[in-house]
Order: sequence, then C-alpha cells, then structure tokens
Amino acid sequence: MEKNGFSRRRFLDVAAKSAVLSIGIPTIVPASVFGKNAPSNRINVAAIGTGRISRGHDMPGVWQYDNALIMAVCDVDTNRAEEAKQLVNGYYSKKTGKSYDGVKVYDDYRQLLTNKDIDAVLVSTPDHWHAPIVIHAVQAGKDVYMQKPASLTIAEGRQMADAVKKSGRIVQVGSQQRSSRQFRYAAELVRNGRIGQLKTVYVGLPGDPSGDEETQMPIPQNLNYDMWLGTTPDVYYTEKRVHPQKGYDRPGWLRCEQFGAGMITGWGSHHIDCAHWAMNTEHTGPVEIWGKADFPKSGLWDVHGIFRTEAKYANGVHMVVSNELPNGIRFEGTDGWIFVSRGDASVTASDPVAKQQAAKALDAGDPKLLTSVIGPSEIHLTESKEHHGNWLEAIAARKEPIAPAEIGHRSCSACLLHHAAMKLNRKLYWDPAKERFQNDEEANKLLSRPQRKAYAIAKT
Repeated sequence: MEKNGFSRRRFLDVAAKSAVLSIGIPTIVPASVFGKNAPSNRINVAAIGTGRISRGHDMPGVWQYDNALIMAVCDVDTNRAEEAKQLVNGYYSKKTGKSYDGVKVYDDYRQLLTNKDIDAVLVSTPDHWHAPIVIHAVQAGKDVYMQKPASLTIAEGRQMADAVKKSGRIVQVGSQQRSSRQFRYAAELVRNGRIGQLKTVYVGLPGDPSGDEETQMPIPQNLNYDMWLGTTPDVYYTEKRVHPQKGYDRPGWLRCEQFGAGMITGWGSHHIDCAHWAMNTEHTGPVEIWGKADFPKSGLWDVHGIFRTEAKYANGVHMVVSNELPNGIRFEGTDGWIFVSRGDASVTASDPVAKQQAAKALDAGDPKLLTSVIGPSEIHLTESKEHHGNWLEAIAARKEPIAPAEIGHRSCSACLLHHAAMKLNRKLYWDPAKERFQNDEEANKLLSRPQRKAYAIAKT
C-alpha cells in the first residue's frame, strides 16, 4: 500500500476525524410505517452528491421503492446538503403522512462511509469523483449505484473495476438506457441477426458550446472547494466552473476538461454502452480509433465541440461517432438497419437535448422488424424494468446487476479512446486485453492524469 494518497488505513483515519454536520438526527422508524419492508429487511441508502442528477433522478429512483430508505445525504456544498435533507424528509413525510426528520447530513463522504447502518450509496458527483468514491465505498463494504461515466481516465476505471471485483460488492453503473425496453429490444434484434451481419454502427451525440473567460470569484463559505477539486489541479474558483449557487441548472463543470471529457463521455457512455450490448463487445473495445474535433481556443469551457471519430472492432464492425448525426444509435447490417433513441424521454429538465417529440424511440428500414418476436431458443438479454430497482434487486439477491462495473468501465474506456483520437488527430491502435496503445507512448500518456497528493487514489 502506498504511503501517499488515500490508502485504506489513511482513509479510515481521515474519516474518523472528518467533520460531520449535526443536521437532522436519525430517528427509529416503526416497522408499521413501511409495512412488510421492516427495518431489518430494508436497504439503507446514502446519497453522495446532491445536485441536479441526484435530486431529479437518483434519489427519486431509489425512494420510490419501499424496500429502500434514504437515510443520509452528503455534499461538499453544505447548502445543497441541507436542501437535500429537506427534500428527502419532505418526501417521506408526505409518503407516511407523518412528520419525518430521519435524514442525517454529512459534508465529507469519508465520514459517511464509516456509518455501519448505511448499506449502500448513490454516487452522483461530478465525473472526476466517481472512481475514487466508488473505490472507497466498496472497500468500506457498501454497495454502490454510480453515475456514469465510470471514470475520468482509463487507468482510474481499471482501478475501480478491480476494486469492485475484489470486494464482491454490488455496483450498478448509471447506464439507465439498458433498462429501457427499446434499447434492449434493438440489441436483441441485432444480436439475433434480424439485419443480417452487422457492418456499421452510427452513434449520434449532443454537442456543447464554448464559453467566455470567467474572472476569479470568492469561494462561497458553504463550499469546500479544495475537496470539490479532488484529484484535479488547484485552479481559481469561479461559479461557472462548478455549479450554480442558486438553483440546479446544468453545471459548468460538465464543459471543463479538468473534470470530464465532454459529451463523448457524458452521452457517449450511454450510447456506446448500448452499442456494445448489441455488438456483443461489452468486455472488450475497439482495436483502431481515429478522428478529429474542434476545441475552443479560449474561454473557461474547453471540452470538444464539433467532432467525428471512428473505430474498428476485432469482429470487423465499424463505428462512427459524431455530434452531427441524429442523437441515438443506428445499426446497419447486410439486410437492413435499426435506429434506437430515447425518443421524447429525458432524465432531467435541463438535459442538453430538447425532447424530440417527433422522433421515434425505435425505427427500422423494414417496419416488420419492429414486431419481430425473439424466439425461446434465441438470444435474450437481461431485462430490467427500472435501473435503480434493478440495483436494489441485485443487492437483495447478491447477484450482478444489468450494468456492472466492468462493463461500465469498458464503455467509458471506449469513449476515452475516441477522446484520445480527438486530441492526437491521428489513427491509434488499441490492445483491449492489455488496455494499452500499441507502440505509442504519446498516446499511453493519456491513460492517466497526475493526481493531487491529498486526494490521489492509492494503488494496491
């Protein structure tokens, strides 16, 4: 174990000393309140990161189930943590018809993880904190639902997936399109040869605009900005680099390369994941990647703009990814094509893509394909009616969920390979087994990033 970084021993030591806000003392909830889901059978969940995606998607995704209870919330922005407490307490008060004040509030996730009453955690933080928190959570014996993308870098993703495997914990990656019927059905149609031999996959993603230069601002007293930066470099605070201090609109960090790669991982983790599902390449990746992208030459927001990248897989399938294609996935084979998208569905009100009211969630060159029945002897993929529910079912049964950590890592890795091709603007050759570029040290330097010592992920 490394002496520097978040070793397990140091993690536990820091956690024991970390400050915890004394807001909301947990109460004992009578079994009668939750019916057959008595406290002894209930999954106690804590939310780490309580911003837009947590409030609008992850916490509601869990609290709708009677066998789960959100008992704690955590955020480095204490205003957001307090508002999350009020949100969850308010939901349970309305649900039970009784006053409820059972949510405990933390401002440091390390302290939260020492709470033995917490069985599982939601990780709904900015991208650069996903892998570190998941690693620490499974080491602390917690099951995890993590937002995608799985990691900031391929090296972090491998550490995360290995830590999950070693721990035996249940981890669900938030690739919720796998729990949408049309994406599963499209993958089954492709896998069962309804369009013949698959040749080309077109993946359309949204784009992100550039922004203006932003001046330095005083750090709000309610924000632990140093911890918010985490492993990434120390840079001055400005509100559009982080999140709004009022409201829960789309945060600015999504457009800063310091904290993520832009839409190639933001939405690419969804669409490329579902493409892999249909291609039967969930545990591998492309072998050749190339393409180009426009990057802002000035301004705070510096993720890629217009782009087109391509990849070839060992099975011969050619993938094209671009923001100039319709948002969704088009599978083209020797005997036809299938297109699948979210249609008019959205996850949050501030999704960057407006609802496509006229878009079909599922389409095909031959409409008869869309009524094709997958026979009993054909390939049937895992069915999930709701992503958070699938996670809770997996926890109860101690079985693998529909979007496990290793598959989430591979989907994210593929996205990051496309990002590397954007950066280097030349063809790259990838070894999916070794997870290294072939004979290309310049490209291999992109597999990881320097990490600030105080927050570095310890290697084991």
